[in-house]
Amino acid sequence: MGRILVMVIALTALWLLLSGYFDKPLLLIFGAASVALATWLAHRAHVLDAESIPGGVFPGIIGYMAWLTFEIGKANLIVARHALAVKPALSPKLFLVPNPPRSSVGKVIFGNSITLTPGTVTVDLREDEILVHALTEELADEAGIRAMGDRVANIERRP
Repeated sequence: MGRILVMVIALTALWLLLSGYFDKPLLLIFGAASVALATWLAHRAHVLDAESIPGGVFPGIIGYMAWLTFEIGKANLIVARHALAVKPALSPKLFLVPNPPRSSVGKVIFGNSITLTPGTVTVDLREDEILVHALTEELADEAGIRAMGDRVANIERRP
């Protein structure tokens, strides 16, 4: 029941945010009907599980997202500096980093965080390690990526 409530709240907030209709009763009814239909279909299809609505990573994911946004900004500056250079010093590199998150949700958050960071891409997600491609030696910061994995592992361990 908790996952259904989370889905209803999230879909309602998304619908209101994207539509912007707060004062038109007919459109609010259509929005409520679409939220109810989507929730019913998701419940009937049995997709409201721990992976589709990962309650175990909240509220720690909020602080992690703030930290990740800052890291993405720093990596953007590095990539922009190389992109605007007359002779860019690109040195592509593949390397393996440990994959500390235990749950599949944690592993996906970690892999996506690497890919969201400019200049790095998750190439292969394995059980205990991740293959990462970095655009430059500077972006191939294995210690920084390990720290990112540890942060993800910490948010999934919170009660």
